Amino acid sequence: MAVSPLRALIAAGHEIALVVSNPDTRRSRRGEPSPTPVKAAALEAGLRVTAEPDDVLGIDADLGVVVAFGQIIRPNLLDHLEMLNIHFSLLPRWRGAAPVERAILAGDTETGVCLMEVAEGLDTGGIYASDLLPIHQDSTARTLREDLVRLGTDLLIETLDGELPVPEPQSPEGVTYAKKLSPAEMEIDWSGTVEGETRKVRVGGAWSTFRGRRIKVLAVAPTEDENAQNSVAKPGSVGRSGVACADRVMEVIEVQPEGKRPMRFADWVNGAQPDPTELFGS
Repeated sequence: MAVSPLRALIAAGHEIALVVSNPDTRRSRRGEPSPTPVKAAALEAGLRVTAEPDDVLGIDADLGVVVAFGQIIRPNLLDHLEMLNIHFSLLPRWRGAAPVERAILAGDTETGVCLMEVAEGLDTGGIYASDLLPIHQDSTARTLREDLVRLGTDLLIETLDGELPVPEPQSPEGVTYAKKLSPAEMEIDWSGTVEGETRKVRVGGAWSTFRGRRIKVLAVAPTEDENAQNSVAKPGSVGRSGVACADRVMEVIEVQPEGKRPMRFADWVNGAQPDPTELFGS
C-alpha cells in the first residue's frame, strides 16, 4: 500500500531523505529473507532505507509520510518531525488497524481517504485533506484497498503541491474503531442473511465447516431468485449452486476444502455428494 505513494512522491520531484520499513522476513520456511515491497521499491530508486524508526532523528526533513506502517510512532519522533498519515477511512469513523475490512462488514455505502496529522492517540490527529469513495455491492477488501490507495496517492500529491494546510480537528461524534479481524469473526453464520454473510466473503478469510472439517468460502454471488430457497430451505443446506441462508440461497462460486486447492463449488458438490440432511456449519 505504500509503494504507490512512494513512487508518486519521487515522480513529483520530492526529495526522499529516508525510507523506514519493516525488517526483511522469510516468506517460506526455507526461503531467504526478502524485503517488504516498499523497501524493494526504495532500493530500486536508490534511496536510503532503514528498519529503525529512530534513524529519523538523524535526518533534517520537512515532513514524514506514513502509510500502513503498522507500528506506534513514539512521541520523540513526532517532536522531531511533523508526520502525515494516509488513513483509509473517513475519520473519525474506523480509527485503527482494519478500516477497509470493517467498512465492508458494517455494510457502509461509502468510505474514503484522510490525510491525517500523526499524533500520540490512535488516529486522533487533525485532517489536512480528505476524499470520498463509494463502496459497491461487489467491492472486495482487495479491490477497495486498491481504489483507496490510488485515491490517497492522488490526494497526497495534490495536497503537497502547495503549502500544507492547517489540519482541522476531528469531530468528537461518530467515532468507531476498526480492530483487527479475528478468524472466529469470519465464520459464516448460515442462519444470517445472504447480504450480511456475503460481506465476510468480500472481506476475505470467510470459512465454514462440513463433515467436521474447515472449508474456505472464496467467492460468492448473492441470488435474487425468490424460488431458490424452496429447494434447500434449512439454513446450511447444500444445493447444486449454493448454500441456504435464513432468507434465501447464497450462490457459492469457489471454495477451498481443508488441505486442498481452490475449486469451483459445483465441482466440490460433485465430489462430496452431500446427503440432503448434511448441513454446512456442522
